[in-house]
Amino acid sequence: MAASSAAAGTAAPQALTAAPTPAVTTTNVEGVRAKVLIRPKQGILDPQGKAIERALPALGFDGVSNVRVGRLVELEADDPDGLADLCEKLLANPLIEDYEIELDGETPQTPPPPES
Repeated sequence: MAASSAAAGTAAPQALTAAPTPAVTTTNVEGVRAKVLIRPKQGILDPQGKAIERALPALGFDGVSNVRVGRLVELEADDPDGLADLCEKLLANPLIEDYEIELDGETPQTPPPPES
């Protein structure tokens, strides 16, 4: 009499089945890809830039000056006309920083200086 695998204490392997995946619904609204470059205004102290500038000669990079450190924000926006307002209110501090907006590889757009 042959012993079954259940009697021997081992269970027979069962087939694994994946749970049904729910239907994915997406809205096909594509926004505009944008890059926003934010950097300190001319005349504003840039301690990170100065630290890098001082370290460069020790690393063998002579002849580099006026180093400025900024940041790049990449985003996708449904309304590219609102990007300047987004930069003014959130991404940049307009008192000490300038910003440029580049849409989908176009040339950067620098906003006009604020009216005094």
